[in-house]
Amino acid sequence: MTGRGKKLSDEDRVLWNLVARSAKPLKGKLGVEEPSPEPMTMEQAMALDKPAVKAAAPAPAKPRQTVTHSFDAPTHDKIAKGRLPIEGRVDLHGLTQDQAYSLLLSFLTRAYAGGVRYVLVITGKGSSSGGEGVLRRAVPAWLLTPPFRILVSSHDHAARNHGGSGALYIRLRRHAVPKS
Repeated sequence: MTGRGKKLSDEDRVLWNLVARSAKPLKGKLGVEEPSPEPMTMEQAMALDKPAVKAAAPAPAKPRQTVTHSFDAPTHDKIAKGRLPIEGRVDLHGLTQDQAYSLLLSFLTRAYAGGVRYVLVITGKGSSSGGEGVLRRAVPAWLLTPPFRILVSSHDHAARNHGGSGALYIRLRRHAVPKS
């Protein structure tokens, strides 16, 4: 969003509401209540990524491989020890699956567009009653779906100092460089 008076997109509004909920008003000032948007379903989030008009594009000669896999050990060690920078991070704590899905997809899309290679996604470890968290199980499954496969090269559980089993390292694909 660059100018005043423009409306926020649904993705931006979800992200803004997360930030606004964590903010506390200054002493002696009253907080401002923003109406929260209706939560997006996964279908609605996926519809945002589809272009309004599908143009007939020629089929590529060679399909691009979109398989995600775990990091190799040296890369995982370099990230864990801080020798490879984590260029972005997103925290999905306290979100519903629909909110987390749309936030993760928009975050990864922006990171990919910005040329970012490695990001950290914090899902949390789940409930303290011994059950595994919903987002902890769902996020790796989402990364295997078509909207994420075009962005994600590989993913793996984070090192202990970055959240352990409650976080994931994600390596984003490189942009295809057009041949000149």
